[in-house]
Amino acid sequence: MKAKFMVLVFCSLLLAGCWDRTEINDLAIVTAAAIDNEEEQKIRLSIQVFIPRELTSGQGGTGSGGGELTTVYSGTGVNISDAMSKVQAKLSRKIFWGHCKVYLFGEEAAKQGMAQHIDFLVRHPGPRNRAYLYVTRGKAKEGLAIKTVLERSTAEALREFASLHIGMAVTLVDYRNMLKSESEAVAVPMIENGSKLQTPAQIQTKSILIGTAVFKKDKMIGHISPKVTRGLMWLRNEVTVAAITIQPPHVKGIVSVMPSRSRVTLDPIIKNGKWSMLVKVDTEGDVVENGTLLNLMNPDLLSIVQKAVRDDIQARITYSLGTLQKGLNVDVANFAGAFHRKYPKEWEQNKDQWEEIFPGIDVRSQINVKIRRPGLISAPAGVPQEDVIKK
Repeated sequence: MKAKFMVLVFCSLLLAGCWDRTEINDLAIVTAAAIDNEEEQKIRLSIQVFIPRELTSGQGGTGSGGGELTTVYSGTGVNISDAMSKVQAKLSRKIFWGHCKVYLFGEEAAKQGMAQHIDFLVRHPGPRNRAYLYVTRGKAKEGLAIKTVLERSTAEALREFASLHIGMAVTLVDYRNMLKSESEAVAVPMIENGSKLQTPAQIQTKSILIGTAVFKKDKMIGHISPKVTRGLMWLRNEVTVAAITIQPPHVKGIVSVMPSRSRVTLDPIIKNGKWSMLVKVDTEGDVVENGTLLNLMNPDLLSIVQKAVRDDIQARITYSLGTLQKGLNVDVANFAGAFHRKYPKEWEQNKDQWEEIFPGIDVRSQINVKIRRPGLISAPAGVPQEDVIKK
């Protein structure tokens, strides 16, 4: 009995109260942060903060009289930590990074190098390693001012874009992994200048995502278009959502196919001192729109569409490689990692010459496309049966 009592007393000592708690009313909740380079080697840190009083309304809505849900504070310093102390001096609440979903970097800051900024985000216990990174055209602070219609804040909108995988989705962890890869090349999605996305008309006519910023080590060296980005995503095996619209040869009309499963593998080859790469693509998809007269229940006609999809994927990959190998000479597809894994000895001997080797690598593709489901109907809809091509 005495032993049980002593165990109970010991356990009660472990039940400490919330002596170091911080009430939510004492926190300034950061939803997004923007980093820009200023004159005299200064850094400007801008944070988007929730306005708590605007979160509820008497009618049960999410706003109060149509007011803004967020506001932006900024400060300058010799580094991010110094700038954050300047921002904190403007706030009556403690800066809280736990809900920060997006980090934005201005174009100039990205070009001059992001190593110092990334060090703060990784080292400080507050920022989230799973938050998404973006590079903005122009100033990053202006990116926080992008007006959104469906989402409560810019941060929420950019997080949703990343989750849709329309373009590349890169977290702080992904950035670190790419930077530590054999190629030391990094790709980060790029968004339009925030000053051009302020009115409903601008939002409806312009796209927020404008491609991908490409880095060698920690410095941005260029920008690739959304078209090149799609080819890069195939090479990196990151295509999850895509609509491939093609016009089969010698056939009137177009067909749209939605890939449901894709797998891409890189098979490096070193033979007689020549380095080459075989890109193997296996993908399955569904026909979501058939604007031709082809009855895709016929395997012979379906094979025509499959070949057209295969040719389209091949063209995307070839176009992307032309830009990456010949234009920018940057290995963001991490061919270097594939060679290192398969040929470790040869890699160690030649890794210092990778920038000379990469542009000359001969890349071939082996693409296998299977359309599993031609849709809920067999023959083209709205077309007289006598006009449907069945053979």
